[in-house]
Amino acid sequence: MSGDDEAPPEVHHYEYRGEVPWDIQNYWSQRYDLFSKYDEGVWLTDDAWFGVTPEPVATKIADHIARAAPVERKILVDTFAGAGGNSIAFARSGHWKRVYAIEKNPAVLKCAQHNAEIYGVADKITWFLGDCFEILKSKLKDLAPYSVIFASPPWGGPSYRGDAVFDLRTMEPYSLKKLYTEFSLFTPHVVLYLPRTSDLNQLAKMVKGDKPAPVMHYCMRGASKALCVFYGGFQLQIA
Repeated sequence: MSGDDEAPPEVHHYEYRGEVPWDIQNYWSQRYDLFSKYDEGVWLTDDAWFGVTPEPVATKIADHIARAAPVERKILVDTFAGAGGNSIAFARSGHWKRVYAIEKNPAVLKCAQHNAEIYGVADKITWFLGDCFEILKSKLKDLAPYSVIFASPPWGGPSYRGDAVFDLRTMEPYSLKKLYTEFSLFTPHVVLYLPRTSDLNQLAKMVKGDKPAPVMHYCMRGASKALCVFYGGFQLQIA
């Protein structure tokens, strides 16, 4: 790390359980699942803990997208970068010519940039601070023909776990329709990372015509953590 790499006040690296707020202690106990290099100084805001994709899951998703994306698509745009877990996995895959990562919270973006340095991939990622929908339209529009979008949007907080079937029409702050419509204007190749209980009928109805959108569950220790839906003709072949 550079000497001027100072954490903003809302950014922390917790070392002991006693200093961790009670509502994220369960996440902190799984810190090495989230970032295997946690002890090397990983940064997170308290809210960012809830949105981190576990590192083994992020690595597997990165592998699947790299294998399934059309060969001419060499740009990966991570539209909700958060603390950088997925962006780091995409950069570490070695598949993409460039990874573009967008985050609207300045402190969380600072975490992502710092964490990418820890994993040695900071030079492979271009970061943007702001609203992903606006940045796609303004700063990245020329890259659309070469791009794949990955989106791990907010799900509305941990309360989604109480739903036997998660209603994607009311997902906050962005519904499935909002995400699919906006991202499809940029590229047909869109991968959404969503709750494991997401309504599969709602996912299917987003697609017009005969082409199905494959859905893949991602598990750790025998339990599904989340799912990805692959829109836009990915050649998903899982051994």
